[in-house]
Amino acid sequence: MENKNKIIDSALRTIDIEMSALTGLRTQIDENFVDVVELIAGANGRLIVTGIGKSANIATKIVATFNSTGTPAVFMHASDAVHGDLGIIQKNDIVLMLSKSGNTPEIKVLIPLIKNFGNKIIGLTANDTSFLAKNADYVLYTPMEKEACPNNLAPTTSTTLQLVMGDALAVALLDYKGFNDRDFAKYHPGGSLGKRLYLRVKDVIVNNEKPVSKPQDLMKDVIIEITKKRLGATAIIENSELKGIITDGDVRRLLQKNDEIAGITASEVMSDNPKTITAEALAVDALHKMQQHNISQLVVVDEGGQYAGMIHLHDLLKEGII
Repeated sequence: MENKNKIIDSALRTIDIEMSALTGLRTQIDENFVDVVELIAGANGRLIVTGIGKSANIATKIVATFNSTGTPAVFMHASDAVHGDLGIIQKNDIVLMLSKSGNTPEIKVLIPLIKNFGNKIIGLTANDTSFLAKNADYVLYTPMEKEACPNNLAPTTSTTLQLVMGDALAVALLDYKGFNDRDFAKYHPGGSLGKRLYLRVKDVIVNNEKPVSKPQDLMKDVIIEITKKRLGATAIIENSELKGIITDGDVRRLLQKNDEIAGITASEVMSDNPKTITAEALAVDALHKMQQHNISQLVVVDEGGQYAGMIHLHDLLKEGII
């Protein structure tokens, strides 16, 4: 029990220390922060983010967040920069340097080189009297009293502050530029959110079979069509006009009521006015319509109202829409 309490106390102490530091970080969101956001937003180049050690790890995450929210960014490791990676920096790029102390040898070497290139430098540091703070064009100060580590050594509080400041920058830029959910989808086409925003019904049904039956078809043939096309239903078409739909649920109900179905035709079983959706509609709209009507498939029609196929709930599951 004593060990359990120690573990809990240690975890809570870490959280409390970092929460306190984050409260202090709020005071740094001022006009200087606004200037940094406007600088990055107005740049004709990219944002180059660099650091060393744990700051480099945070830098890579910040870069990923910037890129996914519409701010082109590239990571450059501070120690690799002086061995050729400085070539990453182009004329109109802005450099964001992460360093808790702001006094590491790599930072001291890099700053004069980057200044010679003519690129603007944004320093993100916990030391406002450091070499980085004094030589950067802009400074994002992340004040902290101590690391959450009991020995005040392992980067914990400092990296949390760097991460949160990076997120604050990325989101402020997102808002400043009016970056919306559809813009987000462009950079996340493989994710479920992206698919919800761009995947259309026609993209989902392209490989589906197209089950078709006629009103006069016997139910035996209708069942064969439903089974063969594997979409749990068939559209009833006459003279190119959609007349109705028969689902596997309709078939089950028919068999429950009738011992003999030899003479029963599709017109006697089909549901009139089936729920439809256009091929150009978003796949997520098909999902919403299925949920609204508690059904598993929709008849798909083209712009002229002609039968174009069928979409099933399982198609949306496979695409990760649900």
